[in-house]
Amino acid sequence: MSDKTALIQPDRGQKAVSIHLVDKDGLEKFVKGIGVPQRALLDAARFDGSAGEYVILPDEDGWQVVAGVADAGTLSPWCLAKLAEKLPAGTYRRVGAEPGAAAFGWILGQYAFDRYKADADEEGPRVLLTAEPAQIDAITAEAEAVMLVRDLVNTPAEDMGPAQLEAEAEALHKAFRAEIRVTRGDVLERDFPMVHAVGRAAGRSHAPRLIELEWGDPKHPRIAVVGKGVCFDSGGLDIKPGAGMLLMKKDMGGAAHALALARLIMSAQLPVRLHVLVPAVENAISGNAFRPGDVLRSRAGITVEIGNTDAEGRLILGDALTRAGEDAPEFIIDFATLTGAARVAVGPDLPALFTREDATADALLAAGKAVDDPCWRLPLHDGYREYLKSDVADINNAGSSGFAGASTAALFLDRFVPKGTDWAHFDTFAWRPTAKPGRPKGGEALGLRAAWHMLKARYA
Repeated sequence: MSDKTALIQPDRGQKAVSIHLVDKDGLEKFVKGIGVPQRALLDAARFDGSAGEYVILPDEDGWQVVAGVADAGTLSPWCLAKLAEKLPAGTYRRVGAEPGAAAFGWILGQYAFDRYKADADEEGPRVLLTAEPAQIDAITAEAEAVMLVRDLVNTPAEDMGPAQLEAEAEALHKAFRAEIRVTRGDVLERDFPMVHAVGRAAGRSHAPRLIELEWGDPKHPRIAVVGKGVCFDSGGLDIKPGAGMLLMKKDMGGAAHALALARLIMSAQLPVRLHVLVPAVENAISGNAFRPGDVLRSRAGITVEIGNTDAEGRLILGDALTRAGEDAPEFIIDFATLTGAARVAVGPDLPALFTREDATADALLAAGKAVDDPCWRLPLHDGYREYLKSDVADINNAGSSGFAGASTAALFLDRFVPKGTDWAHFDTFAWRPTAKPGRPKGGEALGLRAAWHMLKARYA
């Protein structure tokens, strides 16, 4: 992950290129305040104040930037991202007001995943000044958390297997003096049998494990953050077609979200007792792969008939959620790239949100809306539990009806969360199929900031 800590700096009156942000309502007033040659250049560029447009104009110090935004009085997180991508390297200052929320997109506008490129872009940093230095650390921390998710998801599975997820957790352990436990081998088979079953067909270098971090004062409210860590999903013996496997390096996106959220919680010293759980596996194919029709016994003692080996994420989450609930947390949140059905329902931009409590859903939806990280609530409808019935076991891992795939997956998870525990489940895509300013095609944090701002509001 690139170091972006210096892209937002305190304004001490240093020399900087001016950025004038105007919307359509304010364009006429702005034009009256500039010279005739500058007006001519604006006219020649057909600049009308539309969001995303910008023009470079001469001024007495050299040049300045005039950029259109939807509302100059209330900036979105992304309205400066295009400028951060396109402008020359240098130092910039917004004229007449602070960048506010747009500083976040200024940082992410300069993100690039170039780990495997011989000719990485060496344009140099575009630095934005602010007279609100107290906001810099919080904005930078959120941007770095998003970049962490992007980097982890973008990395191919050969270089981002269970061992590499463990290394990321180890880095958090060292940085924040968190406790770390990793369960693998025979102990994993005994204590987390569904995690072991899903991951046992992988090669030794990608052997399955359950990664746990604990941090914070035990006297503080206990919360658990769980992330699906399927580092590559072939589908198992119910093998995916080639097109379906193409993006499966991103199937550990839930784990990436969980680790990034943990980093935000710990760096902000949020007064909670944090428990992070990442079941890390590769759903591979070999002679010892688990099979359709097998019956697995879970950590909770619930028996699970395997209706489809490609519904593996809910299996490993079942064991992890069981472990999370054993220490009686007051809140559990999980992130998972769990179902294609969620994408059919709400598309790639919106994580599907499931909660037991209306107030928890309302808080997450409001937080997401406030920071432009929207999510959409789908139902945990009791009437759909019958779709998970099994003739030979307590539950089947694949819904039998073909309907409500995201809801039935969430209901499967619900069986492994203790009754009465406040719980939220994000079925996220963790990927952006088309680029937008500040949001390149590739791995993406979707639901991360909504969860973080909800937790800050609840526990800060």
